[in-house]
Amino acid sequence: MYQFALIGYPIKHSLSPWIHRQFLHKGHLKGEYHLMELAEDQSLHKHLERLQEQSIHGFNVTVPYKQKIIPYIDMLDEEAKVIGAVNTVLRENNKWKGFNTDGIGYVRSLEQAFPQLEAEREKVNVLILGAGGAARGIYYALMNAGYLYIDIANRTPSHAKAIASLQKTGVKTRIKTLSEVEASLSKYKVIIQTTSVGMKPVTDQTIISLCNLTQESIVSDIVYQPIETKFLAEAKAKGAYVHYGHTMLLYQAQYAFEIWTNKRVPLDGMADELKQILEGESHVNW
Repeated sequence: MYQFALIGYPIKHSLSPWIHRQFLHKGHLKGEYHLMELAEDQSLHKHLERLQEQSIHGFNVTVPYKQKIIPYIDMLDEEAKVIGAVNTVLRENNKWKGFNTDGIGYVRSLEQAFPQLEAEREKVNVLILGAGGAARGIYYALMNAGYLYIDIANRTPSHAKAIASLQKTGVKTRIKTLSEVEASLSKYKVIIQTTSVGMKPVTDQTIISLCNLTQESIVSDIVYQPIETKFLAEAKAKGAYVHYGHTMLLYQAQYAFEIWTNKRVPLDGMADELKQILEGESHVNW
């Protein structure tokens, strides 16, 4: 009987229980997934001790604890070390091992939607918009997957340079201003928007103009509230391919579940179901 949980605050409206209960069902596994709200005035260390006593198999971590939990983790995988944040913890031999599944989950979701990219990784030009934690994880995962041309555009160049410092031999990364990439969008096959621009409640904004976008481009936005941001709507109007952020949510959770159970479950139909839930057209069945 697997025991999983989510730690964070506030998390009452989290979709993680719905997602992981679907995974348990699809994987023909018995288990439970609980929400464990932990206000910032409570002791994280004592909470982790209680989780040890409860024989929990693994848990997810969300804001505000993705960085704060690191001092209490016994081991970090390479991805979590580089990104500097943990969103998944495995209990292994009574030790806590921390992972970050966001970047790998993103790449899985992108290549599931556009499988032709897998064969073109070494020649595809990718543009990442933004230089926060999400951009860092996505950059590192793309690089590890074999993408060689990844540019970063951000309002603050020093933040983008910090991400580019991770680049491995053979990877070519240029730091661009937002106005520079607006003028040269036709050079990029994949454009990834990693900031919160366009997220509810301020949905009428986009990070850059897409006037110079070509129909061959794939435009991705990690924002999933709303599902179709203004950025994606403009890309679609230009005839480009679009990639929705809620699929990343599913694939990073799929990878976390895989870490806990050594089982990769299929996501058949879950993207459409999650879309309906997020758009208020369906109610979560707890």
